[in-house]
Amino acid sequence: MFATILSSIGFAVALSYLSLISPRLLQEWKIYAHRKELPPGPKTIKSGIRKPWIWFRELNKEYGDVVYLQMGPTPTIILGSAQAAWDLLEKRGAKYSSRPRFIMGGELLSAGMRGLMAPYGPFWRRWRKLLHGGFMQRQSETYRPIQSLESKVLMRDLVQSPLDFRKHLQRYAASVIVTVTYGRRVEDVENDIVVRRNDESMDRLTQVNIPGKYAVERYPALKYIPSIFAPWKAQVIKQRQKDIQLYTQLMDEIKEKKARGDLPTCFAKHLLEEQENLGMSDLEIAYAAGSPFGAGVETSAGSLASFFLTCVKFGPRFIPKAQEELDRVVGNGRLPTFEDIARMPYVKAIASETLRWRPIAVLGGTPHASTADDVYRGMFIPKGSTIIAPLWSIHLNESDFPEPDEFRPERFLEDRDYPGPFGHSAFGWGRRICPGMHLGSASVELNIARTLWGFNIRPAKDIDGKDVDVDIFAFSDGFNSSPLPFPCSITPRSPTHVKVIEKEYQEAMEPLRRYTAVTNKVS
Repeated sequence: MFATILSSIGFAVALSYLSLISPRLLQEWKIYAHRKELPPGPKTIKSGIRKPWIWFRELNKEYGDVVYLQMGPTPTIILGSAQAAWDLLEKRGAKYSSRPRFIMGGELLSAGMRGLMAPYGPFWRRWRKLLHGGFMQRQSETYRPIQSLESKVLMRDLVQSPLDFRKHLQRYAASVIVTVTYGRRVEDVENDIVVRRNDESMDRLTQVNIPGKYAVERYPALKYIPSIFAPWKAQVIKQRQKDIQLYTQLMDEIKEKKARGDLPTCFAKHLLEEQENLGMSDLEIAYAAGSPFGAGVETSAGSLASFFLTCVKFGPRFIPKAQEELDRVVGNGRLPTFEDIARMPYVKAIASETLRWRPIAVLGGTPHASTADDVYRGMFIPKGSTIIAPLWSIHLNESDFPEPDEFRPERFLEDRDYPGPFGHSAFGWGRRICPGMHLGSASVELNIARTLWGFNIRPAKDIDGKDVDVDIFAFSDGFNSSPLPFPCSITPRSPTHVKVIEKEYQEAMEPLRRYTAVTNKVS
């Protein structure tokens, strides 16, 4: 067909003709015309796989760090190295800062209200301005007192009931995000209605955003099938209605507190102050407030859980050295602070290696989309391509991280030629870099420092007194991937450390009472 068009009416006329009758046909013609210049890739496509990032890494190993897939009508590029991701998503951000069309997550589930999935344009720029204003470095440092106070609660929880450490990590992460966002803390993560409703919402979002999982992403016409004949559609529309109710009720509560004059400084207050200037509707503001609430809990709690997993599996290799540094810099009379961390390069390296070793945003976050044709290393990347930079491929790339499954903090103390300022790619690239990266990294660093200061973390013992091994590849499915439940032993280093933790916990409770929810409209 394409050859017939080309031979009969000529190249330039063919392009004009195709652009008029069908943009999709034009894209298909471009792909056909440049077929010999496309990046390498497989001839057959897998679909419906539970953990696509594992397959993507196999493709990167076989075909290189730029792989081409034709997933339905959409060309897809899989980037498997930090350099390729940096070159395209950072250096050429003007071409690679949009988003592909997300029919399940963006349209059916979110009605186009989630800035995280919005294409590059006026709505996304307003959303991004709000997030930058609320969470970039200078502003994020104002949240450090909350992070430190909640961290003291976490340390005491680990003393009181160490077997429930996963629940404690979840409560810490949830309370920091909810307090920073809405000015109300979370005391019981299992019974807090806001946390439960948000968990439900995020679980649905992460499950529907797995590339290749739903046929409607490849064949958009399926979107218009009546819900009665499409259970997958009915489920997300029902969830959308529940999400709107949750976010709206939370903002109504914020407005009431603001009117009474008892609203602490928080991100939602910032949104209300900026709403009129940016011309955003009440629903847009409500969804914007839900952005850090939705994304920050799972990533922070999951990263800290990965740290505990590394302690069980690799602890003797790095824990003694970290504790020597902590004892030398901090001593045993108080908990480490943010100011201390700047003087502890090895502890900071452990935090960086934690984010590198098992990235929670295993697919590299939400995919990018190209807005113009491009050529990279002689390979043609069509306009409208979906660009996926899976961190499972990038962070486990042997050329950047030899023996990538080994936990080696020393990587971040060596001179390495790695693009970007962090030595890893956990927070993304370019204009779509994670706005909450400063808040998230601060939580990981502080809690790793305090946990290593106060506790010994070792393998659990079986009934015969032998160490229980853990599986470092047992991680959940979904858009984000966290460690599956695993056993471990968490014991205080000494009675002195316990006394310090108890004392600082008691001191933390008084300022935290300001953020205890008095009224709650969410049901």
